[in-house]
Amino acid sequence: MTEMKVTLVNRLARRMTTASQHTGNPLTEQQAQQLLSKMLGALTAEEQQLVTTVGDIAMKEIIQNQRPEVTEIRPNELECDVVRFQNNKDKWVALVGLLNGYPYEIFTGLQDDEEGILLPKSVTKGKIIKQMNPDGSKRYDFQFENTRGYKITVEGLSEKFNPEYWNYAKLISGVLRYRMPIEHVIKLVSSLQLQSESINTWKNGVERALKKYLGDGEETEYDDNSESHTSA
Repeated sequence: MTEMKVTLVNRLARRMTTASQHTGNPLTEQQAQQLLSKMLGALTAEEQQLVTTVGDIAMKEIIQNQRPEVTEIRPNELECDVVRFQNNKDKWVALVGLLNGYPYEIFTGLQDDEEGILLPKSVTKGKIIKQMNPDGSKRYDFQFENTRGYKITVEGLSEKFNPEYWNYAKLISGVLRYRMPIEHVIKLVSSLQLQSESINTWKNGVERALKKYLGDGEETEYDDNSESHTSA
């Protein structure tokens, strides 16, 4: 990592370590650095700023006695909901990985064979499976059962979706893993100032996908002003 990214990791790691002492899952600074290094990867300056904003909000939530249950090591398999939505003429799909019924990670992209992933309409659930490639790198596969009961695996989700969407989704997944309340995650996503029209369409879709996990009585300032269709 560059010196700037190392500084960012160290800065957030210190905050995470301090904040985690208020929970039942305290972290050492080294553990926090390892988690952050994995999450950050190769980020642009804009993405680094987003990480800092996300970190500030997440740590404030933890300190205010939210006491999240943090799972440092992701299970190899997670149950997954398939959420479909439409913004303008574009059809999108979100794969929401669940840990104990709570959103843990999210993968999103177009419903398209060439630039995304196209699933049968009958598919509403599945599994997101973490795999190791021969070169030691990780990949995430989506597995589902077709109407005949056969297991179908879509390999390499990161290769199926736009890299820009993938990087932002990784950051949002990092927040979900630290159990920031869903209504605050939605507000955070909504507040992102993004330049591209397509990435803003993606942003609206992420809000839609997460909104279905709001508990009874939970509300956001989310403004529903475009078509949607969800399946989960």
